[in-house]
Amino acid sequence: MTTMTETSARFREFKMPDVGEGLTEAEILKWFVQPGDTVTDGQVVCEVETAKAAVELPIPFDGVVHELRFPEGTTVDVGQVIIAIDVAPGSGDAPAPAAAAPAQEPVEAPEAEAAPKGRTPVLVGYGVAETSTKRRPRKGAAAAPEAAAVAAAVQAELNGHGAPAPAPTGAPAGGRPLAKPPVRKLAKDLGIDLATVVPTGKDGIITREDVHAAAAPAASAAPAAVASPVAPQAPAAAVPAAASDSARETRIPVKGVRKAIAQAMVGSAFTAPHVTEFVTVDVTRTMKLVAELKEDKDMAGVRVNPLLIIAKALLVAIKRNPEVNAAWDEADQEIVQKHYVNLGIAAATPRGLIVPNIKDAHDKTLPQLAEALGELVTTARDGKTSPAAMAGGTVTITNVGVFGVDTGTPILNPGESAILAVGAIKLQPWVHKGKVKPRQVTTLALSFDHRLVDGELGSKVLADVAAILEQPKRLITWA
Repeated sequence: MTTMTETSARFREFKMPDVGEGLTEAEILKWFVQPGDTVTDGQVVCEVETAKAAVELPIPFDGVVHELRFPEGTTVDVGQVIIAIDVAPGSGDAPAPAAAAPAQEPVEAPEAEAAPKGRTPVLVGYGVAETSTKRRPRKGAAAAPEAAAVAAAVQAELNGHGAPAPAPTGAPAGGRPLAKPPVRKLAKDLGIDLATVVPTGKDGIITREDVHAAAAPAASAAPAAVASPVAPQAPAAAVPAAASDSARETRIPVKGVRKAIAQAMVGSAFTAPHVTEFVTVDVTRTMKLVAELKEDKDMAGVRVNPLLIIAKALLVAIKRNPEVNAAWDEADQEIVQKHYVNLGIAAATPRGLIVPNIKDAHDKTLPQLAEALGELVTTARDGKTSPAAMAGGTVTITNVGVFGVDTGTPILNPGESAILAVGAIKLQPWVHKGKVKPRQVTTLALSFDHRLVDGELGSKVLADVAAILEQPKRLITWA
């Protein structure tokens, strides 16, 4: 197995694998085992989050958990050992877990020389690749002597004594205080010695709020040189900065899926020239069809809703205008025409907006499409969407109508040519057969990459989708 190493005939180590496509790190979300637990080959031992999805990791051998190398919430580089297993329990006295384990950095990797060319992990269970592996060197994080002296003096003053302040609760004995690199940088900028900061984070990790709390009293007593070069200081008569910050702001680390989404959207917005077109359409007949399909025995066991008909309408429109289903190859300066449709459906999850896709959606019947949509949404809401399920999309639908929004200007997913936004379906006055009547109406918005989709092609696709939703019998006549 590519993700384990043998430390002896008795103990084996399991390394963080590359659970995606070339990913370099993953965050340990949850451990399902603890030291002393018995595990079997194939048993899930932890859940990790990469830049693409949350993934459960199975252990590849039997034994007893000897040591967990990293706590939950730690970001670990691919290739680092995360768990040690005793594969021959009872055969003798086991060595104690490594003494350095409690002092593990939450993000930084241990110092190591560059590894020689060899075997590195790729997809779990999919073999190995020949490459060179290197570990990032650990950065020094010691605060300036002057800043440390000031912080120590201020802390001593706060204690009401001239003696040094007691060691913070939770700090590793004789070890380096636990803090992530951004927090270390913040402490350095504020002139705070992390050894004097009382940690409140999980497992004794120092948070940004802890640093601000330590900086608040220092700001009123320390020279100006110690003040933050970027953060505004509270007036003397105001509430202390730390209390104000913690009450008025919440800082959320951008990592994992949310970080990947942010990077992808920025890249898409500033790479592909977006054009968005809109159309408002009477979907009363589509809503009647949805109601009829819910009672149809051939659709029993699957969820029928307007999104199902909209998805089918988009697939028919793509079939009538296949040039829209393409991608721009910047390296070769080519338009890549796709002869298949992997239909993406934007799904809101606790970890952010993700876009899994239905593979070969163009080949599916309406019941098959309904079943695939149901499975996709359920899996996404449970946080179990795999990286493979989000790769290879060609066109996407985002249903902003579920939030009561009329429409929007959606941003393309990187590598795709178009995205359709569906607004809320509302009862509105509408001219129908020469008379104003209440009708079910919605607004559609189609964004497309203007490098490969011109205005005429984009307009045809959007008009076809609208025409089908207005007269859903076209699903038969145009299919």
